[in-house]
Amino acid sequence: MQYKNPILRGFHPDPSICRVGEDYYLVVSSFEYFPGLPIYHSRDLVNWQQIGNCLQRAEEFPLLDVGDSGGVWAPTIRWHEGVFYVTATLEKYGNFIVTAADPAGTWSSPVWLPEIGGIDPSIYFEDGHVYYCTNEALNSKEAISLEEIDVGTGRVIGERREIWSGTGAHFLEAPHLYRIGGWYYLLVAEGGTFFTHMASIARSRSLWGPYESCPHNPILTNMCDPTWQVQCSGHADLIEDAQGNWWAVHLGIRLARRTMTHLGRETFLTPVTWQDGWPMCGHDRKTVLLEDGPLTSPQQPAPPFIADMTRTAWEPEWIFLRRPDMANHRRIPGNMLLTPTTQTLREPTPTFAAIRPADFDCVTDAAFTFDAQQQGDEAGLAVRLDRQFHITCTLGYGRTLTLTLQAEDILHTVAQAMLPKGEVHLRMIADRERYTFFYLSGKTPVLLGSVSTRFLATEFQGRCFTGTVIGLYAACTAPTTVCMRVTAFAHRAGTES
Repeated sequence: MQYKNPILRGFHPDPSICRVGEDYYLVVSSFEYFPGLPIYHSRDLVNWQQIGNCLQRAEEFPLLDVGDSGGVWAPTIRWHEGVFYVTATLEKYGNFIVTAADPAGTWSSPVWLPEIGGIDPSIYFEDGHVYYCTNEALNSKEAISLEEIDVGTGRVIGERREIWSGTGAHFLEAPHLYRIGGWYYLLVAEGGTFFTHMASIARSRSLWGPYESCPHNPILTNMCDPTWQVQCSGHADLIEDAQGNWWAVHLGIRLARRTMTHLGRETFLTPVTWQDGWPMCGHDRKTVLLEDGPLTSPQQPAPPFIADMTRTAWEPEWIFLRRPDMANHRRIPGNMLLTPTTQTLREPTPTFAAIRPADFDCVTDAAFTFDAQQQGDEAGLAVRLDRQFHITCTLGYGRTLTLTLQAEDILHTVAQAMLPKGEVHLRMIADRERYTFFYLSGKTPVLLGSVSTRFLATEFQGRCFTGTVIGLYAACTAPTTVCMRVTAFAHRAGTES
């Protein structure tokens, strides 16, 4: 049965997956955004729904001082004896584990592992023992290390050992351990997370090694793919489905223009076959956009995201920056209330409520009221890559609607228009090459202006591990009592107006 990659579009890097019966659960990195580590559920591997976030209490995760493309990354999810375990790295603070009996419910406070360094941790259960794995090199320049831990306290039990040093492709990370058919398999990422990214694997009869490298390594990469459909494939996790078929979920990118993407790294699904006891991924190790595999259900178009304005809690899709002040991001029946602060998008914690984009081609609509009291009061839509690269379309003092591009040290006013008093309806239509903004006069869209997507491309930024997000934004240059009162917000894939 055919399906389209990626299976999670937009900013969804570093996927990890586990299965419980016929249910699949998947987590991805969240970096400087909160709530952290979004978790998704599926019954068929191609139709996914976000059911929550694993990091739910901002005070337990010191994100305030993390940089752009910092924060929380590279999670691993596993299920053992009725409990879900997710482990990940928090920049500057180390590795941690959170747990839940219900992945859609409340997750535990973090258990920190202060004795274990390295990043991209993984957890493995066997015969009553719990083992922990990172890319911390103990004696070598690069290596994957392994130790037994007390999962309740995070303390190391017994010896710590290096078990494999990879293939020599450098940037060894993202280890995952499996027991399959009498072998222990160690899957890793190598080559860096950009165009030379890859996944390699080794195996051993003993958990502690020695591990022999697969003769076909790397088993997954698009770095020599002349079609350029998918690039940067790597950082994978293996899964056996309920029918006995094998798959890899992994990150990759699609190119928007030339060698650039503004969505960042997305989540792909690639079939896996076995040859001489080794997993073989995709088409001669490559991932493609239109794939064929033994699915149980056809892939459905992703449903639109329409904010339920009767809710007083934020839907799990919403994300905020670092440690947000939720007093500035409130919900009451019928309205979202965003209070401007002097923290702009160039600052760590602005008033900004965002979602991950549905695709390159997408439409965002927002309706709100905002009566600026002074120069510097502004509210509207924003597209953010990081603190130095973003686009805002905001209503300010004197009912002036302004479209602005911030690209590092360049601040450019793209277009302006004067709006009458009353509710404002904004629409942004995005495609691979441009973000185009409209305001509605009655029911008629009026073009305001457009901005090239290349200014928000991760390659243009230079060293970016996230991707663009789209959301509601409010700011001021001096204390103000005005509030952005949002009455509708919707986002969907496609470009039809």
